[in-house]
Amino acid sequence: MGIQIYNTLTRQKEAFKPIEEGKVRMYVCGPTVYNYIHIGNARPAIVFDTVRKYFQYQNYDVHYVLNFTDVDDKLIKAANELGSEVPEIAERFIEAYKEDVGAFGVEEAVDHPRVTENMSEIIEFINTLVDKGHAYESGGDVYFRTRSFDSYGKLSQQSIDELRTGARIEVGEKKEDPLDFTLWKTTKDGEIAWESPWGEGRPGWHIECSAMAKKYLGDTIDIHAGGQDLTFPHHENEIAQSEALNEKQFANYWMHNGYIKIENEKMSKSLGNFVLVHDIIKHHDPQVIRFFMLSVHYRHPINFSEALLEGAKNSLDRIKNAYENLEHRKQSATNQTEDDEEWIQKVEAYKNTFIEEMNDDFNTANAISVLFDLTKDANVYLQSTHTSEGVITSFQQTLSELAEVLGIHVAGEDELLDEEIDALIQERIDARKNRNFQRADEIRDDLKERGIILEDTPQGTRWKRG
Repeated sequence: MGIQIYNTLTRQKEAFKPIEEGKVRMYVCGPTVYNYIHIGNARPAIVFDTVRKYFQYQNYDVHYVLNFTDVDDKLIKAANELGSEVPEIAERFIEAYKEDVGAFGVEEAVDHPRVTENMSEIIEFINTLVDKGHAYESGGDVYFRTRSFDSYGKLSQQSIDELRTGARIEVGEKKEDPLDFTLWKTTKDGEIAWESPWGEGRPGWHIECSAMAKKYLGDTIDIHAGGQDLTFPHHENEIAQSEALNEKQFANYWMHNGYIKIENEKMSKSLGNFVLVHDIIKHHDPQVIRFFMLSVHYRHPINFSEALLEGAKNSLDRIKNAYENLEHRKQSATNQTEDDEEWIQKVEAYKNTFIEEMNDDFNTANAISVLFDLTKDANVYLQSTHTSEGVITSFQQTLSELAEVLGIHVAGEDELLDEEIDALIQERIDARKNRNFQRADEIRDDLKERGIILEDTPQGTRWKRG
């Protein structure tokens, strides 16, 4: 059985059939970069990075695109509050996002398109929708004519009549229909703006992903993914505007991850349980957080708590300890024992089971259970009077290989000691005082390559393990 994906569009698992043999075109909705990301944003970053890793493990070439929304109301508000400009705010938090998710072992996308760098494509997209009668200008704003797209509501499985109930026209809007949504909005005085056929303004939220997915991946893509909260209206609106323009299916598979709760409560600033990744990775190993996130199937809700994180740490330690015990036993292992083939076949069977679980809609929870079973058998084998290097190597390679598919590292690494890090930081400080900026940069880059992230603050240089 090949890879099966639960498709939100059809509400069932479907065999994955790529548009182009051996390739995957995948678009994931990224963050609005006005602040540090919270732990809820981390889940899709980890989940869909794992999906990408598994496709690569199965020898697919993955064109993975994750966008940054670098202009919208939240960014404008943040810029005003901080006395800065929108581009500076965006750049600051794009780098913060990359640093935070990078700590979880999330690879950078092949393309990280930004709204501000794709304005001509967005304007052209909207203009064509207007020409085709699917959109209209009203008072400098441009709206999508929702009823012009007959299949509207197919992703969220709602009818136009159901959606019409509760829809309303806000003060200042000049829509033909309450269901119509904004493609282009006139900006207020002093706000960042771009020239367009409808006057100065900026894009609505939904249009950006349609335009950038088309530019970077084509009219039809294999997979479009994001958090469950994006299903409606964001992804529903993307489908409407993309399929109205291109007159073909926008995405063949829609994937959505479930919500995160904090200590069984909905995360919210008012409840005081709003957890920023920037803060939590200072106190918890990012690998443990990644392991924890993958211990529940991506479509299911997950409860985030200190106790559950501690449990995840203990579970991951069991796997790592098994690997280390295997490494230690290698020193006294023989070249061969008579039951080698039986053990090696057993290890190979675990790999096949792991693949079966991942093929079943990327069931990382069951895949982790396979790692536990493999670990258990490794510990049983180590109790044997005689062990062979071949079997030990088979256990180690399989444990490491399968864990790496999940973005988890079980092999021990030669970590820098805290004192060594502090000494290098002091050398960097001295180099900067002496205006030897080349050496200072070399030290920073070397530490970064070894997983040490530096943060220069008014109180001095701080560091953390990435």
